[in-house]
Amino acid sequence: MRVLVADKFEKSGIDGLTAAGCEVIYQPALADQALVDEVAAKAPAVLIVRSTKVPEAVLAAGPLELVVRAGAGYNTIDVAAASRLGIYVSNCPGKNSVAVAELAFGLICALDRRIADNVADLRAGKWDKSGYGKARGLYGRTLGLIGLGGIGKEMIPRAAGFGMPVVAWSRSLTPEKAARLGVTMAASPQEVAAAADVVSVHVALNAETRGMLDAAFFDAMKDGAFFINTSRGEVVDEPALVAAISAKGLRAGLDVYAGEPATGTGEFVTELASLPGVYGTHHIGASTDQAQEAIAAEAVRIVTVYAETGIVPNVVNLATKTPATSSIVVRHLDRPGVLAHALDAISTAGINVQEMENIVFDGAEAAVARIHVEGVADDALLAAIKVHDAVIDVGVITL
Repeated sequence: MRVLVADKFEKSGIDGLTAAGCEVIYQPALADQALVDEVAAKAPAVLIVRSTKVPEAVLAAGPLELVVRAGAGYNTIDVAAASRLGIYVSNCPGKNSVAVAELAFGLICALDRRIADNVADLRAGKWDKSGYGKARGLYGRTLGLIGLGGIGKEMIPRAAGFGMPVVAWSRSLTPEKAARLGVTMAASPQEVAAAADVVSVHVALNAETRGMLDAAFFDAMKDGAFFINTSRGEVVDEPALVAAISAKGLRAGLDVYAGEPATGTGEFVTELASLPGVYGTHHIGASTDQAQEAIAAEAVRIVTVYAETGIVPNVVNLATKTPATSSIVVRHLDRPGVLAHALDAISTAGINVQEMENIVFDGAEAAVARIHVEGVADDALLAAIKVHDAVIDVGVITL
């Protein structure tokens, strides 16, 4: 299997793919038209990326079967286009959770003690113990979490280590789960904002979360509170954040920004970076050796399992519900041509197959096929399937 790695990738990952029998093409600087051209020229079955964008032009350039995002989010991949083209998209969730949580708490500590400003003044030859000796401290302050996926959960024990109680909101959070995690459950992001001294964001970017942290959210935050974002810049209404920093004295620690470069280096200007009280890093949350080794190992596992079984671990673009309205159940002898006969009858009836499975009984003498179809399986169709001498019985279940 030919694999194109179009981003920086750990040597252990390259070695793992090679050991699995893959032909690896490692081109970590590919992007834009160069990536389109490489996919067209080399015709890889698998594309592995980290931050490199994968638009429809890349997906349509060659016979791709699988795109692996070597990280948790996959908003840089045109998933809708991949689904239309029948290309699997997979990711590596949870492998960078510790690294991102470490950076988030690093930003919290840096804001509280104004570490970056301390360093800048000291390098400039300025000594200001009187000014920088004033800090609130974190013990007893409330940490608010927006999102409780793998990273959000990693924030909880770190907060406990600092003596910070946690209030959290997540669409999946229930009172029972909150009790198990030792957090206070909030009914909305605004409720978290109103209760917390520090708010840290850990949600994926999608249609529901894009711009969700808006003016109303920042209006609910306490004056002088800290706002941390290590998820995606686009979940924040950045003009609203800029206004709140000015009006409410918020301090912000940001690792992500709307419209940030897709490449590892380049020019980037954002108003947020120039504001006093804002500490920014360069989307480095997952960039620790530990995290990248774990992500590389997971990417190798995904490709290996797919090559050996045709199954894609962590696939993100399979339908959770199809238009199927009924299931044709065919019990049959395990002989060649039975399924082909059934599918031919279904096709002749003008009915579209959505999903199917064939389960073989012990001894491999008989099997049962379940064929989910979009349409009405009438008596005539069932009779047409049953005429095959290897069909034991046929029925239909309404879905």
